[in-house]
Amino acid sequence: MPFTTEILDYIRTHSLIGIKAGTQRETFLDIWMVVVDDRVFARSWGFGEKSWYNTFIIEPAGQIRCGETIVNITAHLPEHDPELDKRISRAYLAKYDSGENSFYAQGIIRPEHVAKTMEFRMMD
Repeated sequence: MPFTTEILDYIRTHSLIGIKAGTQRETFLDIWMVVVDDRVFARSWGFGEKSWYNTFIIEPAGQIRCGETIVNITAHLPEHDPELDKRISRAYLAKYDSGENSFYAQGIIRPEHVAKTMEFRMMD
């Protein structure tokens, strides 16, 4: 199910989006997300075993919080597509590559982080 225009606009215009990976977490974690072709993506910065990314690999259900709105989502690995990877990287740089975020924005487009790209979809 596609995201609503309001959710996509929120993600486009806000730096940090709340996410709950799986059904066992009680709190939201704020992460960076980008929108490409009305699809929502995030890349994991950390590689910890209990990261949001690894939790979604095991249990793809979760939630995102956009302001006061909470949306149920499913997470999945996008198809391997080098052109899509480049477009996601460009979206990260356009949104986050300034000031103190530049170090992380330049890092999140490196191959090890590109390999940790997750796509989110609204649940029906």
